[in-house]
Amino acid sequence: MLKLRPVPATGGSIAPATVRLPAHKRVYAIGDIHGHIDLLLHLQKAIDADMAAHPGPDCIEVYLGDYVDRGPNSAAVLDALIARQASREVVCLSGNHEAVMIEALLSREGFARWMKMGGLETVFSYLGHRRTLDEGTLWSQWRAAVAPAHLAFLNRLSSHFVCGDYLFVHAGLRPGVPLEEQSPADMMWIRREFLDCPDWLGHCVVHGHTPTREPEVLPNRINIDTGAYASGHLTCLVLEGADCFQITT
Repeated sequence: MLKLRPVPATGGSIAPATVRLPAHKRVYAIGDIHGHIDLLLHLQKAIDADMAAHPGPDCIEVYLGDYVDRGPNSAAVLDALIARQASREVVCLSGNHEAVMIEALLSREGFARWMKMGGLETVFSYLGHRRTLDEGTLWSQWRAAVAPAHLAFLNRLSSHFVCGDYLFVHAGLRPGVPLEEQSPADMMWIRREFLDCPDWLGHCVVHGHTPTREPEVLPNRINIDTGAYASGHLTCLVLEGADCFQITT
């Protein structure tokens, strides 16, 4: 594992001198997977190995959303996450791609929008073929192929998760808005207003959604979306006490 250190603050509200988890807790936070089951399974093996090598704390895995689209095996990723929830303490958050996938199940208009966001790769992962069909036929066949367990999984995804001084969310928070008033849409979609804000937002925000070459560790937020669908690198942030490490495939 590689230890991470935040870059110095450049302005805005000052973050606490020490950001930490509660005693006897360890969090493994995983960035955007985008259909890459190979990277996910490899990273889960590394998490299991780390737990075995460093036993003691209660461990929580937090997946930050965008499990589907762009990559080749989205259906298998959902299967793996559902199985993981059965054997570990796992929190799965909703990304914007899961939100649009739900819209695609509900309407042809939502399906057409999803196709522009990489949804076709997800459709092929359910159908098991890459034949070119008209949109209406493709939509009908895909809806029939989505397992009820997958639909239930999508519908129970959380918008955010708090543990100690950390808040985990897919995209970020809207600055100046109390946590209880944050919009789920903002939590899944926001970019510049959040990314450009140097202020302390009540927690250190761990997020994905905006790909970077390396994890971005700032005093008020940590971005762990390392663009797995394009880079082949899926990142896990390991938090324990005041320590911050990374595992990357």
